[in-house]
Amino acid sequence: MTDIIVIGGGPAGLTAAMYALRGGKSVMLFEKEAYGGQISKSANVENYPSVKSVSGFEFSMNLYNQAKAFGCEFRKERVTRVEDGEIKRVITSKDEYECKAVIFAVGATPRKSGLENEEELIGRGLSYCAHCDGNFFRKKDVAVIGGGSTALQDALYLSEICNRVYLVHRRNEFRGESTLAERVRAKENVEIIYDSTLEKAEGKPVLKSITVKNKVTLEERQLDVSGLFLAIGQEPATKEFSDILPLDEYGYVSCDEGCKIKEGIYVCGDCRRKALRQLTTAVADGSVAGSEA
Repeated sequence: MTDIIVIGGGPAGLTAAMYALRGGKSVMLFEKEAYGGQISKSANVENYPSVKSVSGFEFSMNLYNQAKAFGCEFRKERVTRVEDGEIKRVITSKDEYECKAVIFAVGATPRKSGLENEEELIGRGLSYCAHCDGNFFRKKDVAVIGGGSTALQDALYLSEICNRVYLVHRRNEFRGESTLAERVRAKENVEIIYDSTLEKAEGKPVLKSITVKNKVTLEERQLDVSGLFLAIGQEPATKEFSDILPLDEYGYVSCDEGCKIKEGIYVCGDCRRKALRQLTTAVADGSVAGSEA
């Protein structure tokens, strides 16, 4: 019997584990991939209070080691189901576990574009993480799809190592931070293509070009690129737990700032419905959920 089980090893989950451990509870944390979540793949973190600059990997490892030092028990297993009751049962791909409370910190995953050959091109020119794969396209032409802060950050990062960067956005203005947008516009090797959508990606066995379509003029344009980076949003990893968690129309958990669904069930991080998804809001959620649990 464990007091608290945390599902998800991103910043929210690791912070929740630390707060629960400091509260004198035993904690087991499950993570199916990399500790630190999405931030572990970022080259630099520059907007975390008191930290001028740190790599996402180092930030993640600091969190992991901190939780481990407090006594967190880690399991590299995928949770497939959670059964509610006075005693909660957490079923994974390998075993079953019992606990008194569960904290869901399952995060979100990149949204797919819907391209016919998207799966075929993953790792062959198509990527969801510029900081992970950008170096493979050094001194080449690439395209970024999206208009939020992630797309702007991707374009800035790629502009430093790639020959030319096309930033394709379906609207005529960016949704991301204005300071990032200003920096992108100032880059001579970044061409912004507004009011346009991604129609096709061509090339076998690797990407050779993409076709974008202007929604206003209906004109199509072919861009010869070696890399295509999709930054069009996230999808919360909550589908498997819809029998326990109250989800909104987008799959995010409907939960207030108290991070409590009911007695013994808590949620924190990017999977929760909120106005802003950043490291700061993730760790804030984690501290609340861990304390409440």
